[in-house]
Amino acid sequence: MSPVAGADAGALVSTDLAVGGMTCAACVGRVEKRLARIDGVSAGVNLATGRARVLHPAAVPVAELVAAVERAGYTAEPAPEGVGVGVPDEEPAERWRLLVTALLAVPVVVLSMVPSLQFPAWQWVCFALAVPVVTWGSAGFHRRAWQGLRHAAATMDTLVSLGVVASFGWSAYALVCGGAGEIGMRMPFSLTADGGGAAHVYLEAAVGVPLFVLAGRLLEGRVRRRSGSALRALAELGAKQVCVRAGGTGEERLVAIELLLPGQEFVVRPGERVATDGVVVEGGSALDLSLLTGESVPVEVGPGDKVAGATVNVGGALVVRATAVGADTQLARITALVAEAQAGKARAQRLADAVAGVFVPCVLAGAVCVLGFWLGAGAAPQAAVTAAVAVLVVACPCALGLATPTALLAATGRGAELGVLVRGPEVLESLRRVDTVVLDKTGTLTTGRMELAEVTVAPGLDEREVLRLAGAVEHRSEHPIGRAVAAAARERCGPLPTADGFAAATGLGVSGAVEGRAVRVIRPDGTAQPLPTALADAVAAAADAGRTAVVVELDGRASAVLAVGDTLRSGSWRALHRLRGMGLEAVLATGDGPGAARAVARELGIEQVHASASPERKAEVVAELRAAGRTIAVVGDGVNDAVALASADLGVALASGSDAAIGAAGLTLVRGEIEAVVDAVRLARQTLATIRANLLWAFGYNVVLIPLAAVGLLNPMLAAVAMSLSSLLVVGNSLRLRTWQPGRGTSAARKGARR
Repeated sequence: MSPVAGADAGALVSTDLAVGGMTCAACVGRVEKRLARIDGVSAGVNLATGRARVLHPAAVPVAELVAAVERAGYTAEPAPEGVGVGVPDEEPAERWRLLVTALLAVPVVVLSMVPSLQFPAWQWVCFALAVPVVTWGSAGFHRRAWQGLRHAAATMDTLVSLGVVASFGWSAYALVCGGAGEIGMRMPFSLTADGGGAAHVYLEAAVGVPLFVLAGRLLEGRVRRRSGSALRALAELGAKQVCVRAGGTGEERLVAIELLLPGQEFVVRPGERVATDGVVVEGGSALDLSLLTGESVPVEVGPGDKVAGATVNVGGALVVRATAVGADTQLARITALVAEAQAGKARAQRLADAVAGVFVPCVLAGAVCVLGFWLGAGAAPQAAVTAAVAVLVVACPCALGLATPTALLAATGRGAELGVLVRGPEVLESLRRVDTVVLDKTGTLTTGRMELAEVTVAPGLDEREVLRLAGAVEHRSEHPIGRAVAAAARERCGPLPTADGFAAATGLGVSGAVEGRAVRVIRPDGTAQPLPTALADAVAAAADAGRTAVVVELDGRASAVLAVGDTLRSGSWRALHRLRGMGLEAVLATGDGPGAARAVARELGIEQVHASASPERKAEVVAELRAAGRTIAVVGDGVNDAVALASADLGVALASGSDAAIGAAGLTLVRGEIEAVVDAVRLARQTLATIRANLLWAFGYNVVLIPLAAVGLLNPMLAAVAMSLSSLLVVGNSLRLRTWQPGRGTSAARKGARR
């Protein structure tokens, strides 16, 4: 149970219930309506996951919610947090019931369909085989139909139960009173509801309907479990045990992960999973993040680097200090976000559930009308009964209830595997409509870290040597620019010499003696002499590109200009290229000055730029674009982006960003790469296309087959096959999203990425 507002008795809290016994969209409607009868309670029920998310006052106990669901004829219990995602595990009793039903039903179906195999008294043998199928094999349908009748409601089970009872009842009448029980009777099989007189039995329909529905449900459940497998895999990624290192003694002991506390140090050996989120204190290695963020290339980590739980150590041994455990870890937050997304409903599903709520009663009324019409038209009673039974069976609204939730299960699970966390189905719907993306610069399009971008040396000097001397002095500095210069010098020149007589002048620069040479790294306006033309041009170019320039003086002579600045993320150019290729317009809104903003926009091909934008100004940009008829997505990572993220049609945050940004966003990119936005948009479009196809099939199937059944062109047994296949097709179509792959971009994009 999670609080939504306040802590008093009138505050709203959210509770998840695991609901059992639901079989179709009509069941979903019944549970939702029953819960809504409690004052202040609203609920959304997901057929694919078997869960109800209930929003209720804190004063309403969970026991009252459970009792309400049970009064509707279903089972309910509080859903355990973090587990139970997707449909329940397959029960052995279900397989056993299907196996016995098949062994009894198949001979009946074969004998009824193949007249040449009909031996004397075959119909009585079929009757004997059909009795346990109609009673024991179909007991679940009858029980749930009776529960619905007690609550004045009708569901798919009502239709199946009535169809089975009607077929078997007519067959029993025909055998006993209609002459069909005579020894030596032969009965032809027909695909339609033809008039064969009273001496005709429909035992094949009485056993075929439950056989095919049971088989369909078993297969459907397996496919639905595969749809939700991504989230279950995420939940199971975490380590079960951890090797804790005792402080002081360095003694190591293996303990359960639940006993690990923040601040404790633990050891991660090659091939092991990182037990929880933390910071590396010793060692260096590479971590495989693919299962958590979708990144295919292992990431190098060392002392001071943050690591996430459930990532795999593929290099050397690490000692990590735990910073978060349990529900506070990144893996737990990812699992919770995806579970929350799968609990929601898309607008299309709400429409389908509303239709299903009145659909079953309409089908029942329609079946009665079909029966009356055939009898009134002078048709044989058995033909009238057959047509009515076919209408009952073929119209089961299973596919309607599964069309959207199975697609969302598969899509949100696949998104989590790719490092894209979706808060709910409404986010996918918003993503599909987005036509403009407003982008922050620092930390979103760029790395957010100062790096050495350009080195320009005076004629006759060696670039590597000048950088080595400058890096030796800056190695003693704590300034971000100094750290960037020193890091670049170590990377390009190797170990740095020692600087003697180090001094730092606030606002000017640093100085020192290195290998007998006087070295200063200072601001351009701090030089005593005019800069040579080449160096002056480099200072101007750095300013135009939004970078910070410093001058390196060797023995009092200006020798080089180092341009330091925030650098583009590796995938930014490719991401912008792909966004434009999908018809989306990019807008840059940044708090940085005009020079830095224009430089990034020029490099990425962004035409509309808003520089020096405050948080309020970013929100105004969103409002102006929306007033122009645009659907806006805002991508950011900082506290200053939170207002714009919340005001946009869709907010997209990088997981490496601030908690405020992540909290205001509907979509979180775990990979921390802007290119994941493109993958998210494409996944959303594919998901909505899948949902539309599912609903089109679910509605179209009923529109076509119900009239065929009503006019007597569909045998009840074949109607059961068609109904089961419709559900399997819908779920199978959704399952394709589990293997969806993000596009690789065009060759032009790949060339741009290598610039």
